[in-house]
Amino acid sequence: MHRGKGMKFVGDSRIKANHRMPNVPKDYSEYPGKTEAFWPNFLLKEWMVGAVFLIGYLLLTVAHPSPLEGPADPTRAYTPLPDWYFLFMYQLLKYSFASGPYNVIGAIVIPGLAFGALLLMPFLDKSPERRPSKRPLPTAFMLLTLAAMFYLTWESVVNHDWEAQKIQGAIVETVEFDKGSEGYQIYAGSACITCHGEGLEGGAGAPTLMNTGLTADEIKDIAHNGTPSGKMPAGLWTGSDEDLQKLAEFIESLKAE
Repeated sequence: MHRGKGMKFVGDSRIKANHRMPNVPKDYSEYPGKTEAFWPNFLLKEWMVGAVFLIGYLLLTVAHPSPLEGPADPTRAYTPLPDWYFLFMYQLLKYSFASGPYNVIGAIVIPGLAFGALLLMPFLDKSPERRPSKRPLPTAFMLLTLAAMFYLTWESVVNHDWEAQKIQGAIVETVEFDKGSEGYQIYAGSACITCHGEGLEGGAGAPTLMNTGLTADEIKDIAHNGTPSGKMPAGLWTGSDEDLQKLAEFIESLKAE
């Protein structure tokens, strides 16, 4: 038998060979408010909503740019702070049962249990119901998780020392000064250098002594009486008034050009 001979073409009598279905969406007018065509009705709405959020996000980035901090300096004490969406974890690690020798509990065990329960939720609750009242287990877990995250985030924000954080990350214009000058020698021999640093850059909650904008008299008053906030207590200066005058004049002169 030759190739091609004896082959039969069988068609389905239920389908007309010359009839093709037109590639047009169905008429959904008979189902008002229940369904709509994916193209272009639904997809156009999705694009419009996405465009609104994108424009809004761009406007926020222009109005409130990311805060910049000073360059990393290993010689200065710095307490890192995570972004806002990790503040609840940051607060959790402050508690005694989740920090120190129990750090693994706060960093791994508790988050692992939470995310593990989230992953197992489809297997723990197989109900087809969509109403929260009909699905008590996932609803209770979701509300408990949101409440815990909100509370921990709030506690972290309220109890954090934002003024010290601002000082730590502040971009400070450096001022050139002579370490051999009399004013610096007085500074180096006093207790001031312990908190304000060898380069007067500040640290450990103490502000920089450059570009303070204070007069010599105001600096002397702070040295004797401390600051109103109490971060620098009174009575730390134990030297002579003459040395304090020279030190105050030296600090007053530390201004950026």
